[in-house]
Amino acid sequence: MKKVAVSACLMGEKCRYDATDNHDVQLMAKLKSCELIPFCPEDHAFGSPRPTMDLIQTELGIKALSNLTGDDLSAPVEQYARDFFDKHKDIDLFIGKDRSPSCGVCSAKLYDQEKNLISDKETGLMAKEAKIRGIRSLDAEDFVSTLR
Repeated sequence: MKKVAVSACLMGEKCRYDATDNHDVQLMAKLKSCELIPFCPEDHAFGSPRPTMDLIQTELGIKALSNLTGDDLSAPVEQYARDFFDKHKDIDLFIGKDRSPSCGVCSAKLYDQEKNLISDKETGLMAKEAKIRGIRSLDAEDFVSTLR
């Protein structure tokens, strides 16, 4: 059985920044024959609800900064990602929530330090770890559209 890591909000867990979900019935139907492994690095690290964060290009590289405080929130998300993939070494596919600074595979927004948009095709912090480990990775919207 194929093992698929899926953003928990897409599975109906209320773990978004505003304590709601992004339940995707169509996606879940497409994955019904797979073993699903939910993840949410932001909920794990900061709880729900929580302030939003954005990917910012800094002198030290791309960082996830809190929109409320400006604090660098990258480390706990990156640690969660490493721990998650160390625990689940046999994942066949990673499906991330589009545009998420943690889970977006190729749709996260990147800003400069003045909050000017640099790119809307970046990889979120957790999705980056999946790619580094060679796991096939797709945004949920791309996965669903390829199966139509």
